[in-house]
Amino acid sequence: MRVLVQSKYGPPKDLQIQRQDIPEIGEDEVLIKVKASSINRTDCAILSAKPLIMRLVYGLFKPRTKVSGTDYAGEVLSCGTKVTGIQRGDRVFGFSDMGLSSHASHLIIPKEQTIVAIPENTSFKEAVAIAEGFHYAYNTINKVPLDSNHKVLINGATGAIGIACLQLAKDLGAEITAVCNTKNIDLIRSLGANTIIDYEQEDFTQRIDQFDYIFDAVGKSSFFACKHLLKPNGVYISSELGPMLQHVWMSLLFPVTRLFRLWRRKGVKFPIPSKPKVSLLMASQMLEEGRLKGIYEREYPLEEYERAFNYVASGQKTGAVLFSFD
Repeated sequence: MRVLVQSKYGPPKDLQIQRQDIPEIGEDEVLIKVKASSINRTDCAILSAKPLIMRLVYGLFKPRTKVSGTDYAGEVLSCGTKVTGIQRGDRVFGFSDMGLSSHASHLIIPKEQTIVAIPENTSFKEAVAIAEGFHYAYNTINKVPLDSNHKVLINGATGAIGIACLQLAKDLGAEITAVCNTKNIDLIRSLGANTIIDYEQEDFTQRIDQFDYIFDAVGKSSFFACKHLLKPNGVYISSELGPMLQHVWMSLLFPVTRLFRLWRRKGVKFPIPSKPKVSLLMASQMLEEGRLKGIYEREYPLEEYERAFNYVASGQKTGAVLFSFD
């Protein structure tokens, strides 16, 4: 099998493709023929060890997991004797922000890992395109009570997280203003945005509209830049730590600000994602019911890993970018 090896932290050029024998699976493991995996923001952060807090999670001096990749979609080739509910031929996908070694033609994972069925109406590529983004989006949206009575703004609506946030918010009936670039206006409109702000033409922070919630799916803004856009009880939620970890400590102070009515009770919540299987089971159901789409912009063979990682790191991608193993 072919695997993409990360032996140290650094730029994409330090990665290497290696050929390895497919190991024998254990009694509680599953062997999957990978059809597609994405190159996402989590992968880039693990590769570069930036922010530095990544080293505390993935290894202080070098990554503990030697093969890159955090999500996959593929076909089950075989199962260990203690594996139930999964069988040869099943189409499955999964994600783990702790790493899955899924930038590989074959993947062996324990049955306890995230292994979720792909609906019949969904391709391997569509399934893996939504996996990481939906997990983080779901763990953002569920931090606030969101329904048809709320107005939301989504900054970065064209990334994997933003596209999933947009579809989740639309499914819940919210009125959505989405910030995107010119080329993606038609896509974002088709996914349900009520109002679109083209950031190439306008700075959304200069608007006078007000929103119940602002979801910053790219982490390129801040509470202080957006607080005038929030209603008196509004909440700002970012997918990034923020300068000087401000989104973390402000989130911790949020209950205090509400108690003492600071900032007119406007505040920050920092989402800590958990339980990827719960997220992906919901994604699978929504895909099956036609309430969710997996969007991917580009696909690369594994041999073009440097181009793929550099493009994702540029911050210009729409939806997901994939490695294809067809």
